[in-house]
Amino acid sequence: MAASRLIVALSARALASVDVSLTLPQLRSLVALHTCGPINLAAMAATLGVNSSTALRMVERLESLGLIDRRVNPDNRRQVVLRLTSAGGELVDRVLSHRRAEIRALVERLPAQQRAGLLPALRALTAAADDLGLDLMDETSRLAGLVDNPLNPAP
Repeated sequence: MAASRLIVALSARALASVDVSLTLPQLRSLVALHTCGPINLAAMAATLGVNSSTALRMVERLESLGLIDRRVNPDNRRQVVLRLTSAGGELVDRVLSHRRAEIRALVERLPAQQRAGLLPALRALTAAADDLGLDLMDETSRLAGLVDNPLNPAP
């Protein structure tokens, strides 16, 4: 739990260093789009673990800031596809870069022996998650109903 709190705190610091007007849940939305590419609102809600009305309010806020754009899916006109704008992508890149730099600085503070043990420990943790069937991308795709980029159907 302490490691989880550390990552959240580092994310909050990284976000504050780049843009103090966003919340961590809003950042999560942007990161989901950055990671998954264009998705529909239901997929966004499922990815974030919130209901559609909550996701819609978040999308509206991020759209008003010019970070997300909504377009009608050309293959299904009843569906709206969400994607990052270039400003949204740049913001995510800056926040994640800042967070990586903070994590790097923390790791560099560890004694060499502990630092050397960190990567095998993280690999073991990832393997344990895999043993439990916790493949993040597969789970996200399954739950969220991720779609190929319908705005650019070329392979």
